[in-house]
Amino acid sequence: MNESLGHIFVDAFLINNFVLCVFLGMCSFLGLSSKVSTAWRMGVSVIFVITVSAILSYGTNLILVAFHAEYLRLITYIVIIAATVQLTEMFIKKKSPELFRELGIYLPLITTNCAVLAVPLFQTARGYNLLQSTVFALAASGGYCMAMVLLALVRERTELSDVPSLARGTALTLVLASILSMAFMGFAGMGGGG
Repeated sequence: MNESLGHIFVDAFLINNFVLCVFLGMCSFLGLSSKVSTAWRMGVSVIFVITVSAILSYGTNLILVAFHAEYLRLITYIVIIAATVQLTEMFIKKKSPELFRELGIYLPLITTNCAVLAVPLFQTARGYNLLQSTVFALAASGGYCMAMVLLALVRERTELSDVPSLARGTALTLVLASILSMAFMGFAGMGGGG
């Protein structure tokens, strides 16, 4: 595919942000966005997992194509993602037990996060080369991290505000997420129509 790296980056980071425009990875986006520090750390973990998984998936896809075993793509991508998440989880548990407890169940759930699996599937479907795949993975995961931090910033700000009891909690979080999503839909005009 002859897309420029800049176009791939802007498209995945802003125009088609995985969380706010494509609505992938919503469980951790809503569940871990109450504190900026937690959202940032989870975002960095997702950036690492998606980038490593995308690069390994690219190489694996080349091998599968060479052996005419394209039907194994999905299962191999899932195995790559699970192994990457497991290594990340072990590293975080060893280096920062406090962060490990803070991320809780959401860290192993990166394995089943649809945004993480979408990146290798999209890059394969679009026929990206290794460099394009890496840029796409960094942009998609960076956009995911940015969306989480933005929502966390707004949620922390509302903790200091006098919010009516009817609107507190999940209702307010969903309203804030939808407002962020509408704001990001404004970037759709940057796409140039295809």
